[in-house]
Amino acid sequence: MSEQDPAQAPDSPGAAFRLGMVPGVNPDRWARVWKERIRDHTLELVPVAAADAVAALRSGDVAASILRLPVDRDGIDAIPMYTEATVVVVPKDHLFTAAEEITAADLADETLVVPDDDVLRWTDAPGDRFAGTVATTSDAVDLVAAGHAVLVAPHSVARLHLRRGVTTRPVVDAPGSAVGLAWLTEAYDDLTEELIGIVRGRTASSSRGRGATDPAPTKPSPRGAAQGSTKGSTKATTKGSGKAATSGQGAGRSGGSGRRGAGPRTSGGRKPGPSRGRKR
Repeated sequence: MSEQDPAQAPDSPGAAFRLGMVPGVNPDRWARVWKERIRDHTLELVPVAAADAVAALRSGDVAASILRLPVDRDGIDAIPMYTEATVVVVPKDHLFTAAEEITAADLADETLVVPDDDVLRWTDAPGDRFAGTVATTSDAVDLVAAGHAVLVAPHSVARLHLRRGVTTRPVVDAPGSAVGLAWLTEAYDDLTEELIGIVRGRTASSSRGRGATDPAPTKPSPRGAAQGSTKGSTKATTKGSGKAATSGQGAGRSGGSGRRGAGPRTSGGRKPGPSRGRKR
């Protein structure tokens, strides 16, 4: 029996989880979280061209991929992650560099170069189109540096190809470039769910994947127990003190004789009568 390809069985013990990433994407922060949570499976980052990202998923070369949306969803699930701003790449001495940002209308008088590997897909962008075929974004930036055209692209892609003599400015009302995480529907597993949780910012305790942990049982607060004990003691003391006070009050009323309102008596037991004056 032939050995199974780890890319086709990412949840097998020790197998690497292969994550595709298109140009411009930086998955470092998610890779760090993965390393902290998933100790028995490494996350292998696999660079793929934007045009080949879906094919890499379907062939099993990668288990999931961070790519540009939208994609063909036949047999593929995907979640959006963020939308990237669009910039224009121009020579450093271009008029646009006098402003901090431009609008789409400012492109109307420009010549735009659209390379074959364009990922922005801004088909109705203002301006004329460069005559001729340009294979790659890198080739397009060469044309920009030579002053033949300008290029619109997602910010990360433009930054990836920046070189001496060119710079960028944001195009504030241009369409953005959506980035998402995609995987084969039939290949979904616990590791895929763990990756979804990581890119969505779930904590380890709230994860739905294999890294989820059971919440620790809560213990009664020692302070609460002490308060309960003190409360009981106070109640008992108050109750006892009340009884003692009642007993003391009764003793005070009886005056020690046991009879209420009793007056003095003679030794014979009779009350003394009124005194009589001496006869003369």
